[in-house]
Amino acid sequence: MQLLWVVVIGVLGAFWAEGEEALCRILGRPEFPMLSKEGDVTIGGAFSIHTKISEPPLSFTDTPTPLICSSMNLIDFHLAQTMIFAIEEINNSSSLLPNISIGYRIYDSCGSTLSSMRAVMALMNGQERTGGKTCSGQSAVHAIIGASDSSSTIVMSRSTGAFQIPVISHFATCACLSNRKEFPSFFRTIPSDFYQSRALAQLVKYFGWTWVGAVRSDNAYGNNGMATFMEAASLEDVCIEYSEAILWNNPREQIARVVEVISRASSKVVVAFLSQWEMDVLLEEALAQNLTGLQWVGSESWITIDRLATRRSSAVLSGTLGFTISKSKIPGLREFLLRVGPAQDPNNTLLREFWENTFSCRFSPQQEKENGPRQSQCSGSERLEEIINPFTDTSALRFSNNVYKAVYAVAHSIHDLLTCRQGEGQGGNSNCAHRDSIEPGQVLRYLRDVNFTMKSGERVYFDENGDPTAIYELVNWQRDQAGETVFVTVGNYNASLPKGDQFAMNGIQIVWAGNPLKRPRSVCSDSCLPGYRQAEIKGMPVCCFSCIPCAAGEISNLTDSAKCTQCSLEYWSNGDKSRCVPKVVEFLSFDETMGILLAAISLVGACLTIVVSLIFFCFRETPIVKASNSELSFLLLFSLTLCFLCSLTFIGRPSEWSCMLRHTTFGITFALCMSCVLAKTIAVVIAFQATRPGNTVPQCSIPLQRISVFSCTLLQVVICVLWLALAPSVPVKNTAHATEKVILECDVGSAIGFWAVLGYIGLLALLCFVLAFLARKLPDNFSEAKFITFSMLIFCAVWITFIPAYVSSPGKFTVAVEIFAILASSFGLLFCIFGPKCYIILLKPEKNTKKHIMGKSHVKSQ
Repeated sequence: MQLLWVVVIGVLGAFWAEGEEALCRILGRPEFPMLSKEGDVTIGGAFSIHTKISEPPLSFTDTPTPLICSSMNLIDFHLAQTMIFAIEEINNSSSLLPNISIGYRIYDSCGSTLSSMRAVMALMNGQERTGGKTCSGQSAVHAIIGASDSSSTIVMSRSTGAFQIPVISHFATCACLSNRKEFPSFFRTIPSDFYQSRALAQLVKYFGWTWVGAVRSDNAYGNNGMATFMEAASLEDVCIEYSEAILWNNPREQIARVVEVISRASSKVVVAFLSQWEMDVLLEEALAQNLTGLQWVGSESWITIDRLATRRSSAVLSGTLGFTISKSKIPGLREFLLRVGPAQDPNNTLLREFWENTFSCRFSPQQEKENGPRQSQCSGSERLEEIINPFTDTSALRFSNNVYKAVYAVAHSIHDLLTCRQGEGQGGNSNCAHRDSIEPGQVLRYLRDVNFTMKSGERVYFDENGDPTAIYELVNWQRDQAGETVFVTVGNYNASLPKGDQFAMNGIQIVWAGNPLKRPRSVCSDSCLPGYRQAEIKGMPVCCFSCIPCAAGEISNLTDSAKCTQCSLEYWSNGDKSRCVPKVVEFLSFDETMGILLAAISLVGACLTIVVSLIFFCFRETPIVKASNSELSFLLLFSLTLCFLCSLTFIGRPSEWSCMLRHTTFGITFALCMSCVLAKTIAVVIAFQATRPGNTVPQCSIPLQRISVFSCTLLQVVICVLWLALAPSVPVKNTAHATEKVILECDVGSAIGFWAVLGYIGLLALLCFVLAFLARKLPDNFSEAKFITFSMLIFCAVWITFIPAYVSSPGKFTVAVEIFAILASSFGLLFCIFGPKCYIILLKPEKNTKKHIMGKSHVKSQ
């Protein structure tokens, strides 16, 4: 576009040049400003003073008819007068641009890109039909304030960029204008939609609205703003159910279709990125279709427009939320506005039109006749103080302050240019300018670095993209006591703060749509409660999901959790999968039935063994006790008592000492027991061999028995000591066997040591069994070898069965199996070896004689 204008102007210049005397002429009719004043420097202005334009039919044969703008916009007329007020204030200042007068030329852009193009060309060229001998003259203005919408501003900025004429907009928020390569001379005093769109995305996320509808203006403002919002919303996990675009001049059928889409949608929140004119037509159709109960979220373009906040519109827009720029106060502005009227310039048609629209009167009877009857005659002495309308309203001055700052920004840049500031040197420096030779390009360079503070304390400067700091107020439409809609500030957004601190509420109660006290819900799927996770539904947006319960051992402790979290090894999920709780700790304890039962059996066995010992002690002089080798018998009974009691070390919470004690005690006591049984078996065999006639085999002496028992037991003690020294048994938490509980058990440490202890006991038992089996037919009336054989058979059977049961038993049952093996083998030894003897001692005392015991052997020897 820039290149096209350069080419067009160059061709036209060459076409009209006829030698050195040729003049540069303006083709067509010149455009004249609505409001103007001459000065040493001139600032242009473009405002949508009218909102409707008659677009003439265009052909290639006829000259287009002039554009006719109608329907006066008091808001933009207010902004134009604010520009004039700022200029007059600067002209009266003794500190800013002293002795320099600022003039202005204000054009009507009519809210149309076509009219904006004509306005910007007039601002650049002026109104003179001839521009001198060449077309390389200076621009008619040094800077331009405007326009009032993004589309018109884009047209103006593209046209002025090639000529380095700065354009400062008070209302154009399209993020596309921040592109410095495309718009090198553009600035603005209103934040970019880049920030507003992100603020709106954070807003809907903050209130939990993850399923929203969107409607936008079908122009640069709406399309770019909504695209940025949708991008930011996706990052906040907010989904858009629909996205519709409208323009204020669309056919009503198209507007009605959009309203029908909104009413049929399931989302209860509508994000409206619309200009005030699009919102006008959309609101009218929404009222016609009785579209109520929706929560509207608006952009700064319409959220604080008074004409939209009427009692009639409250049925649709009650509780509306949206971001807008901050309120301001401009001292003296109201008094200035109240002086505006045709008395200032009786020939100015715009001032006359403003007066007629404000007071519903006419200055000429002819005009009254043409435009309708029953309108009074304007006297010109009517009082604006008695009128309440958007022109006289100075309660907020949100956008007026942007115009005010834009004028001051231009004035400061020119002041810096004339005073050679920013380190450019003094008077003679080539970068400085004289009041009669100021060029727009110079103003542009100084405008980039302008930095000053307004009388209100507000700091004005532009970043590298020509944008100001983005600061917004979140306003809520509420009713006052009189029933009128007021804009209440309920929060703030400051883009300069760190992420997470940018959006903040101020604690003021918000009024919601539908039910004023209840915040509406707008989600595609109901929230997943703690204990569930979201699962995507194929072909649907991410905001539409199903709720899947967490697996065992996993939890989700937040609402709408995207995934379940695995509990750590020592924790497990509770019943509703909402938190991790410590796993049930399992070990064989004295508090449970099985532990109590095994402990009781162990104590019973120990007590029976002690009773047997007492019986043997009391009847130690009887033949049957003497014949059974009383010393070995008492030692065997002692070891059996320890075997019964060592099973108690396997019950209870495992600790370092209990783990080391249980296996070593078990190993040593059973080794002592088997050593005694082995010595007793050897003694029986040797004793029988010694009774045979002519046998010269020496008897097994008492010292030899003691040495054999001590030696066999000592070897087991050495094995246990080496085991404890190298790799002792330690308590461990077994989480692999059962996922829902922690099994406290004793790790054997060294498997070699553990199986060496068992293997050694097994070896002793095997020797006892073999020797006793060989001596089972000894010719004795009471053959002890038979009972030892049977006891060893039981012992070996128990421990052979123990091995697979021990390996396959889960948790505390492993310990129970080991205790059962200890008790079963101990009872086997006790009952098989000592049971028959106690039976004779207590119940058959007649057989407890030397004759009876030796009788059988004597008979056989005779």
